Amino acid sequence: MRENKHRRNKRFGRALPLALLLAVAWEAGLPGAADAENLISFKWNRQPPPQSFPAVYTEVPGVLTFRGSADRASPAYGTVAMKAFRPAKAWALKTKASSWGGGAGWTGQPAIVQWPPDVLRTMNVKAKFRNEPGFTEVIYASLDGYVYFMDLESGEESRPPIRIGNPIKGSVSVDARGYPLLYVGEGIPEKGTIGFGLYSLIDGKKLYSANGLDSYAKRGWGAFDGSALFNRETDSLIVGGENGLFYDVKLNTRYDRSKGTLSIRPEVSKYKYAVSGNKYQGIENSVAAVGELAFFADNGGSLQALNLRTGKPAWALPATDDTDATIVVGAEDGKPYLYTGTEVDKQGDRGFAILRKIDGTTGRTVWEKKYLCYTQRGDHAVNGGLLATPVLGKGAIGDRVVFTLARYGSFGGGLTIALDKRTGDEIWRQPMKHYAWSSPVDVYDKDGRAYLVQADSSGTVSLLSGATGTTLGSVSVGANIESTPAVFGNRIVVASRGGYLYGFKLE
Repeated sequence: MRENKHRRNKRFGRALPLALLLAVAWEAGLPGAADAENLISFKWNRQPPPQSFPAVYTEVPGVLTFRGSADRASPAYGTVAMKAFRPAKAWALKTKASSWGGGAGWTGQPAIVQWPPDVLRTMNVKAKFRNEPGFTEVIYASLDGYVYFMDLESGEESRPPIRIGNPIKGSVSVDARGYPLLYVGEGIPEKGTIGFGLYSLIDGKKLYSANGLDSYAKRGWGAFDGSALFNRETDSLIVGGENGLFYDVKLNTRYDRSKGTLSIRPEVSKYKYAVSGNKYQGIENSVAAVGELAFFADNGGSLQALNLRTGKPAWALPATDDTDATIVVGAEDGKPYLYTGTEVDKQGDRGFAILRKIDGTTGRTVWEKKYLCYTQRGDHAVNGGLLATPVLGKGAIGDRVVFTLARYGSFGGGLTIALDKRTGDEIWRQPMKHYAWSSPVDVYDKDGRAYLVQADSSGTVSLLSGATGTTLGSVSVGANIESTPAVFGNRIVVASRGGYLYGFKLE
């Protein structure tokens, strides 16, 4: 479980206008401007090259980062074909163990990659898979401190695991170009230093390590639960850290497919900030990006849009409550809109999960909904509210966004709700006997009918109708699933806190 280290704090407010934001004061020596209202201050250790994310995150089949795309709205690849409408267990792999156990925790989504044939032949996968047409690999980071590699169909290990050392709670990312380059963030400092690493998938060797215990940071906690975004057009990477820093990394990648060689020479730019009234640094959610804007929230509940072309924040929001669920971005009328929500942390043992739709260009709140939820306090706190990343509906459910709330209605219960994107009104609600931190995943058949895969704290994986929220079928693994599934075609991959990685088939 994610440990709660913060004290009570209640601050709710509206977006701060751009005119009131501090001008940048570059550590490289560029001049700064007056702090008119002392609302937000920020600084870079070095000016990053300008960038903008492409409209299509990757052209490689699969789910290569948390929720699959830069807007964090694509947790499934392909379509499903079902007759029984239930998940069936296809395989299971037992992991090793650490003091945090095995399997995976929050957010714990695997990457699923159908490797380009010329890339596949350069990697250390087993010979039986190296020349297999359409070979699709699961890459799963575990709480035991290892990253595992499996054949999607059979669950057989496809290559030796990579030993990271520290337990991993977050989700890995594969280079969006389909290069054999892997990002891994560490979650708990059991083995000395802690931070994030970049690994070659040619031979499993570490190419780069960033120490999260950074003297430049405002916070002395170096975990990385967020999943990085690779920009395939600019050869760069962005990610947020729980030390309160935003990282913009120029990779300087050299990859020779014919020779099977890979090297990087990272140039790291680090952005730190402070929002007035928010003393809780730390970015646990995965940064979302659309074009030149990157969006993220922090442990105090402040949200901001960072312009990746200028290096300056476009807007910021003051503190609400801890916001760890990743922001999802959807386009509407040619503009980006954010869907986000808080957990119940600083409010005490009960409070409101605040769900919002926000104009991504201005920070203006379009609508806001509040749901009363509970939290377990103490040394082993287990928060309620929104820990699951929402689903941005598409196709037949393109009019709605789906949220899953933990500890709603009762201490152990939960709620899945579909809200109208434009108004925030409820379209349907589905009470849950057991709460969930696991994010729902939207899947679609060839005719556009929508379904939701939802796992919960009892270890049950359910398939819901996207139209009505009705449960169509389920299967149990008997141990808490707080990690997020990834889906490729009819295959679901997800792990439990019980020490197993699972493959399911939608039948």
